[in-house]
Amino acid sequence: MTKNSVTIYLSAIGLLLVIALGWYAYSFLSPPQSDETSFDGLRAYEDVKTQVAFGPRVPGSNAHVQVREWMRDELEAAGWQVEVQEAEAMGHPIFNLIAKRSDDPPQIIFGAHYDTRLFADNDPVLANRNQPPPGANDGASGVAVLLELARSLPKDTVGVWLTFFDAEDNGRIESWDWILGSTAFVESNSVQPRAVVIVDMIGDVDLNIYKEKNSDPALTDEIWLVAESMGYGAQFLPEYKYTMVDDHLPFIEAGIPAVEIIDFDYPYWHMLADTPDKVSPLSLEAVGKTLWVWTTRQKAQN
Repeated sequence: MTKNSVTIYLSAIGLLLVIALGWYAYSFLSPPQSDETSFDGLRAYEDVKTQVAFGPRVPGSNAHVQVREWMRDELEAAGWQVEVQEAEAMGHPIFNLIAKRSDDPPQIIFGAHYDTRLFADNDPVLANRNQPPPGANDGASGVAVLLELARSLPKDTVGVWLTFFDAEDNGRIESWDWILGSTAFVESNSVQPRAVVIVDMIGDVDLNIYKEKNSDPALTDEIWLVAESMGYGAQFLPEYKYTMVDDHLPFIEAGIPAVEIIDFDYPYWHMLADTPDKVSPLSLEAVGKTLWVWTTRQKAQN
């Protein structure tokens, strides 16, 4: 071997050593990177379409039973244990679904309502106001985000419960009221999570989520900062706008920090036009990825 060959050989060995050391440093010394692609907005959008295909999920209907069975199947297929909480409110049976990965108390509760309203009483066509809306955004979008979180959240995250509330959407109707399912849940559960996050009407193609005035301010700011850091500042707006009666309120009244994520500027609220074409996979993904990353950054507390 010539002197020149030896030099080339040693140079090659040195280059390989540098590459190996670089790979080691990247693999073992660098902090792990969040897999922010785990939440699939397109898959969540398919869940919206599936729910609407059952028909309006008004309490007591066949579609209401079918969507509950379908949600349970999806959650169990994703490895979650599912319980059905049965209660009664104002003479109506209530069926809340609670999904958990263990029997440990939850540190975070995510919630969405799966029922739809009895009447599309905001419809601009008077003849439509005695029919139930399809509930693509108002109901199905929140459920879709929770189901996709069920599939995609890593198993080593802090303790999470996914709750699917019944009978949220029939206020201003005789013998009904708003938020019956979440109220029954809080009244019958003594758990004290450190955070509750409610998602409702978060699939609008033109997504504008303002901070909600009944929500816990610190928890709101925490989630909004994550959204901004991920490039979703145009969807998660920093101003306060609405004061909502929704499924976060029973938790707030029980002294539990809770936040509602909602786009209440949705123009098809309680109308027959609340159909899947008004929902965007990108909007579902903006909310879902924000919550996915926020959850995976939480540290377990004793």
